[in-house]
Amino acid sequence: MRRSLLIVEDVDLDRDLLVQIFQDRYELGLAADGETAVELTETFGPDLILMDIGLPGMSGLEAVRRIRATSTVPIIAVSSRVMPGDREEALEAGCDDFVAKPIDDVALMEMVDRLMERR
Repeated sequence: MRRSLLIVEDVDLDRDLLVQIFQDRYELGLAADGETAVELTETFGPDLILMDIGLPGMSGLEAVRRIRATSTVPIIAVSSRVMPGDREEALEAGCDDFVAKPIDDVALMEMVDRLMERR
């Protein structure tokens, strides 16, 4: 059975890029907001989550905190916020790693593979 990846991204172009990178390797679930991400974590049961931090409504960090209340699924924060402290804030919220936009697809694939191996 193929491993699954939940992509949480509200920008269509960024979401499409992530789908192109991972569609041949993993079963994908897609969410455009934090509420849907929390729901899909329970119903879709992903092996890993790529979580955009800047989401409409519930922020990505709040979604991570809610997911962490019930799940240990690895979460990689994906963000265009790269000011000092942003990475640390994501890790404190419960993310396992952090990747900045624009995305280095090779580095992201390696990060996803490494975290998937732990599951």
